[in-house]
Parts: sequence; C-alpha cells; structure tokens
Amino acid sequence: MFEDGTTHRQQKQVHDVPFSILDLAPIVAGSTAAQSFSHTLDLARHAEQWGYHRYWLAEHHNMPGVASSATSLIIGYVAAGTNTIRVGSGGIMLPNHAPLVIAEQFGTLESMYPGRIDLGLGRAPGSDQLTARALRRGLDSTGQDFPQLLSELRAYLNPAAFGTTGVRAIPGEGLNIPLWLLGSSGFSAQLAGQLGLPFAFASHFAPDYLLPALELYRNSFRPSEALDKPYVMVGVNAIAADTDEEARWLATSQEQQFLNLIRGVPGQLQAPVPVDSMDSLWNEQEKAMVRKMLHYSITGDKTTVQDKLQSFLNETQADELMITAHVHNHQARLHSYEIMAEMMKQSL
Repeated sequence: MFEDGTTHRQQKQVHDVPFSILDLAPIVAGSTAAQSFSHTLDLARHAEQWGYHRYWLAEHHNMPGVASSATSLIIGYVAAGTNTIRVGSGGIMLPNHAPLVIAEQFGTLESMYPGRIDLGLGRAPGSDQLTARALRRGLDSTGQDFPQLLSELRAYLNPAAFGTTGVRAIPGEGLNIPLWLLGSSGFSAQLAGQLGLPFAFASHFAPDYLLPALELYRNSFRPSEALDKPYVMVGVNAIAADTDEEARWLATSQEQQFLNLIRGVPGQLQAPVPVDSMDSLWNEQEKAMVRKMLHYSITGDKTTVQDKLQSFLNETQADELMITAHVHNHQARLHSYEIMAEMMKQSL
C-alpha cells in the first residue's frame, strides 16, 4: 500500500523520467588526471547531445583512481565546455568545508553559468581519518552537525529567508542555486523531507536502505519554497553493451573495484581491466559481499537493461535516475550511455 492509502498507482515508464550521470572522473592504469578530465568533458558533451538532464561530479579524496577531488573546479570545467546540461555536485561533502566557502564557490559557478548549477550535499567525509586531518575536518565529527552546517549555508545563500550571519557570500547571496541532500541512510532522507528539499539516494553502493529511506523521505516531506511535493533521484549502476555477454564482461571491472573496496585496497584503477571470469579473484564470502553491494546494478544489452531499469523504477517510483557506469574503456563507457539514452526517446 502506498502512503496515500491506495494500493495501485500508475507506473512511471523509463522514457518518462529524466536520466542523469554521476561521474567520479576515473583515472585508469597508465593514464593521468589530465586524461581523466578530457574523458569527463567528452562524456558530458555527448550526454548533452543525447538528452541527459544533469551531469554530477562526486567529491572524494586520497583515492588514486578518482580525479574529482577539487569538485567545484571540475564542475566549472564541464559547465564551460557544455551549453545546456545541468552540472553539479553529487556531492560536496559539507563537513569538509566552511559553508561560506561553498556558498562563494557555487555562487561563482551560478554567476558564470546561470540556471545550470546544482549543489548536492552529503555529510560523509569522502575520505579516511588521515585525509580528514589533512582537510582540517574535525576528527570527532560524525556528521551530526550537518544540519547546522546546512542551515549556515542556506543563510549565506538566502539571508532573507534563513537569517543573516553577519557575513555575506559574494557571489552567492540571493542566487537561485538548487540544493539537494544526498544520502545512503535515513538521516539525510528525513532531513530532506522535513526541509522540503529534493533527495538523492546512493543505491549504487548502499542498496540495503534504499526503500526504507525513500519511504521515510516521502512520509516526512513538508512542502517548501523549493518543492511542493517530494522529488527523488536514485543512483544506479548500469552498464549496457551490444550483447548481454559483452555487458557482463565489462561489468567485471565494477566487480573488481568493489572487491578491492571491501579488501581495503582501492588501488590505482577506478575501473580495472575486465576479466573473463571472477572465480579466481574472489572467494565465496567476498563474492557474496560484492553481489550484495551491487544489488541494484544492471547489465545487459538494450532490451535487458531497459527491462531491468523499468523494474527498478517500478520498485522505487523514482522521479529521476542517476546512472553511473564503472567501465574501463572510455569508448565502451560512451557506448553504454548512448544505448541508455535511446531508452529516453522511445516507448516501451
């Protein structure tokens, strides 16, 4: 039964919801951050042509395979190289930064690229404790001060609505920069609902709490000047290829990445070279752990991916899908997103 008391609701179709892209600007073996940024811009330009709605970059630190650490800079780079697609953060880890700095940075971006900038905010460090020290982030922080940091940020952007701090964010003050809360648990889901903000859930790496978090967000939602009803974007790993077999082969890069993650050795590759079989690389326990983390991961040819995305949409009733594809080869990654773009333009 749905929260409004009904047992049936018109199902959203894949071609009815916007598709967006989450990019970590991966650095593959033998490559450089410069090449990674070139690939990011190339993908963003193609995404704009194919009709994707937004292109978000994620903040991570101390990860040799991820080049998006200076997130606001690469957002500006992508926005400068495109014309219409929305560009933003998925997300900025607010506890790593002074809210004033984020207000000024995104005020600058919005002033340069008006009407195209999103500010997605998370409360995790995006790093380990040693890196947190280097970032000057409070080592005793658990993210519980996130609501206060968010309140301060909103005051810099809109002092008329949220009160003045006595310090002005120039540029930033008075600009319409959409704020999103990102999460992988119920904390940000409930906070986003209470504040009437759009919510993005990271089911692409934290699937367990997806449905409870969406229910919590929708049930706690209070209309605001930003939104009059809940708006959910859900992250999903999706890899498409010309055949199911090729897609499964490409997806072994993703499986290796998550295997390294649970082993605590992220390594150089954001998306390792695909392998014909994972059997010799993991044991049964590791296989089960990786498969659990990748529960909401979709691979296959166009028909397979379309069917699975429709099932995922039926389950979540998401308003928008944010696709991330951990594919080693740049051309194969482009082709994967191109195949999925075709789904936005046709009826099932």
